[in-house]
Amino acid sequence: MSRIQQVFEQARARHRAAFVAYVCAGDPDFETSVEVCRALLANGVDILELGVPFSDPLADGLTNQLAAQRALESGMTAARVFELVKRVREFSQAPIVFYTYYNLVFSNGVDAYVRAARAAGVDGILTLDLPPEEAGEVTAACRTHGVDTVFIIAPTTPDDRIPAIAKATTGFIYYVSREGVTGVRDQVASNIPQAVARIRAKTNLPMVVGFGIGTRAQVAEVAAHADGVVVGSALVNCVRENLADRSRIAPAVAARAADLSAGAQRAKA
Repeated sequence: MSRIQQVFEQARARHRAAFVAYVCAGDPDFETSVEVCRALLANGVDILELGVPFSDPLADGLTNQLAAQRALESGMTAARVFELVKRVREFSQAPIVFYTYYNLVFSNGVDAYVRAARAAGVDGILTLDLPPEEAGEVTAACRTHGVDTVFIIAPTTPDDRIPAIAKATTGFIYYVSREGVTGVRDQVASNIPQAVARIRAKTNLPMVVGFGIGTRAQVAEVAAHADGVVVGSALVNCVRENLADRSRIAPAVAARAADLSAGAQRAKA
């Protein structure tokens, strides 16, 4: 059983949804990023989703675009992202999932990239712009090297595509609750219960919901239906808001993560 599978089993046993936190690797610099990861994993985060900084992050809103820009300007490279994972592995064995784009995987050689990710300590890979129908090389490499695959289902995904997406997935389904890009919203999407039921009718894989979730109340609202809840921009904002004094970034992230993750607890039946 993979670490990702273990997290979802443990969460179910504890009557909660798994709390998944997204931050960009290397934002705003390598050492601060290590401390941000430490703060997250010490404050209720079950799965760490690391954005691999990319110059053209088409699925990301302004908050995460600027995070990627800060990381790249600080000197983050593919090799440095792997090094960051190795540093995190010195203090945590929590699952780490890469949130990345296909060009970053392809340009390094798919098998070589997945092998290096696994060697560093990565548990899963979500390639945002790679549909499962074209992901054969990636899924094969992940199968060879013991890395879970994560694929996206959107509100616009037809029912007849869900089985194909599920077949390519070994980690969890990521349901993007809104059309468009990442970013905090005032309210979560209103159709999440129906969307979760629609997907669960086609697969038994764990399903997390992300995009637009940024408060404890919103986490609780989604956790009532999904196996996991993803928060990104609300945490990345803690980095941006404290750039003037970077020693304050990790404590700010810790406080926000602790508050958000509390929302993942469900009332016992």
